[in-house]
Amino acid sequence: MATAKNRVFEFSGINHLALVCKDMARTVEFYSNVLGMPLIKTLDLPHGFGQHFFFDIGNGDALAFFWFPNAPQAAPGIASAGMLPGEGNIASAHGSMNHVAFNVPTERFDEYYGKLQARGVRVSRIMNHDESPAQVSETVSPTTFVRSFYFFDPDGVCLEFACWTRPLDPKIDVRHEPVDASGHKRAVRMAPAE
Repeated sequence: MATAKNRVFEFSGINHLALVCKDMARTVEFYSNVLGMPLIKTLDLPHGFGQHFFFDIGNGDALAFFWFPNAPQAAPGIASAGMLPGEGNIASAHGSMNHVAFNVPTERFDEYYGKLQARGVRVSRIMNHDESPAQVSETVSPTTFVRSFYFFDPDGVCLEFACWTRPLDPKIDVRHEPVDASGHKRAVRMAPAE
């Protein structure tokens, strides 16, 4: 599990992440019946503006969806990832939401992979993210820090099931300078991790 203390604000997770769907009924069917997330709050927005529904994703966090009757069509590869990681280009536009990763228990990771396949969900291969040159391996190694696999929801939102495999250590795991808009590495003062 990734842990580091924030010295500026006390966060306890994500209250909710709000996405936009094309068909709220289809979204409820997928998230509630396929992924098993309890629907915990529903709103019909005033003046026919749409709907806003919330699903419990555990740990006091929620995933929310808006449905707007006149929303623009999806733009994969621009507003969201157009491909699953490991299957092609996953780049999306600045300010876009690339994917949502759900933390799952390490001991149930392989079971969940099979369970989604049995429910007819097309999933990527399992990726063991590590310190190898390719940064992903077929097997778990001492440098593997997270295991994951990816899939799309009915609207093309890229979802990920992930589990941490070791504690992260900022002295070892934070060692790259960020790049600026032109691609040049630039030193940035970062809040120290505790």
